[in-house]
Amino acid sequence: MNIMQKKTSTRKSSGKIADTGSTGLESSQLMKLFEDELKDIYWAEKALTKAIPKMIKNATSQELIEALENHLSETEEHVSRVEQVFESIGKKAVAKKCEATAGLIKEAQEIMEECEEGAMRDAGIISAGQKIEHYEIASYGTLRAFADLLGLDEAVELLEDTLKEEKAADERLTEVATSVINLQAAQLEEAEEE
Repeated sequence: MNIMQKKTSTRKSSGKIADTGSTGLESSQLMKLFEDELKDIYWAEKALTKAIPKMIKNATSQELIEALENHLSETEEHVSRVEQVFESIGKKAVAKKCEATAGLIKEAQEIMEECEEGAMRDAGIISAGQKIEHYEIASYGTLRAFADLLGLDEAVELLEDTLKEEKAADERLTEVATSVINLQAAQLEEAEEE
């Protein structure tokens, strides 16, 4: 029997073995990709615990400040959850620089520096925040799918919890933007044109 014919299994976090129907090579490559992506999002979440307070400091809308403060608290929990995922697969939590998140944080900083304080800057903060949220939603969705394929039940549950919170944070930013901030920013723009 060659390696392509050989069926392998992956140990679930519950201790049961799940038949993946793939070769050991494919399974180990998927597990390596899962671990690499987990390191990436771990770095991203830790970086966001430093970036979000800067957004809070630059925001003026009370609704936006509250949304960001709430998400900062969730982000700290996300760091802890990612550590739990590492633990569930028997690995040490290690961060690998996420170039995408680093770029999005840099862009957020530039927006805050370039936009006039008030509604315009708040609109920019929301824009930058939602770009970050969408990246996190994509990352957690992918990680959750990989964990499911690998039979990592505990990881699936932890990743799903975080994915739901990231989607809710994105929705909250949309609510703040459409109910107040974007209207105020548009009115400022109209006033400047007159």
